[in-house]
Amino acid sequence: MSEKLLDVKDLKVHFPLRSGLFSRTVKHCKAVDGVSLSLKKGETFGLVGESGCGKSTLGKTICRLIQPTAGEIHFQGANIAGYDRKQMRPIRRDVQMVFQDPAESLNARHTVREILEEPFIIHGIGDASARRKKVDALLDRVGLGKQAAGKYSFEFSGGQRQRIGIARAIALEPKLIICDEPVSALDVSVQSQILNLLMELQKDMGLTYLFIAHDLAVVKVISDRIGVMYLGKMVEVADGAEIFKNPIHEYTKALISAIPVPNPRAEKNRVMLRGDVPSPIDPPPGCAFARRSPIKVSEEIASQPGDYVEVSPGHWVEMHPATVADYDSYAASS
Repeated sequence: MSEKLLDVKDLKVHFPLRSGLFSRTVKHCKAVDGVSLSLKKGETFGLVGESGCGKSTLGKTICRLIQPTAGEIHFQGANIAGYDRKQMRPIRRDVQMVFQDPAESLNARHTVREILEEPFIIHGIGDASARRKKVDALLDRVGLGKQAAGKYSFEFSGGQRQRIGIARAIALEPKLIICDEPVSALDVSVQSQILNLLMELQKDMGLTYLFIAHDLAVVKVISDRIGVMYLGKMVEVADGAEIFKNPIHEYTKALISAIPVPNPRAEKNRVMLRGDVPSPIDPPPGCAFARRSPIKVSEEIASQPGDYVEVSPGHWVEMHPATVADYDSYAASS
């Protein structure tokens, strides 16, 4: 699991905002603003953060469903950030996506068989008989059975629809799957079933996952490493166990403290943040988190940018007086 499959460097996605008679660009929405991450073959990288922090935009950009503004996306050694549709066609076999809402991502006018046959038809794989066998095998693999092939997606429950979405994602035996909050729209009892299915498929097929979620409890179950995003930037990355045992960034601490505890008598030490998430259209200068942090600093210090530092092997943190409680000691040792 040492070989790099994906290496994202300083990726930016800025959406232009137009106004006026001639629709001139007046501002940009900085959805992703300089994110770097890497995935090794066979691992699961969990990506967490509040709604609107840019997680889904990052995932869709890696899949090249969204055109990046700047930066590099190295997949199996090739920089695909500037690929056109023709160049991306063979890459699409190896990079697939499971979407958050299966009701929206599955064509309600097509039967399940037509939905699952489509990837094979697009890439010219097999004849009608071979495709039928492949679809039946896919449905068995995700726990639905071939009897589901003749039905429409709206005839299934949410969990069953997500199984269809997963079957479509693994149809071409990809190497990387972007899971964009695949269990957030499901009941808690169904979430565990889908997570177990994803882990079984990973073990059997050697899949690599970028698992996007806003629920750290879910990410903790499935992830080898975890990255925390805030307002388009990565603020902390570490091994799954390390980030729960030793969170350093105050935003990471706040997310972990918000995980529900099943024992009503257990003492809860919530880290409370001030104010609301700033707009990515007009982010504050310097450290975007400083004005919300429980560590109060002057506006002059808040206006200074932080440094992305490796505090221990594999543990990266955005270092700033407002984001790290022991900033002085970390700064002295670096």
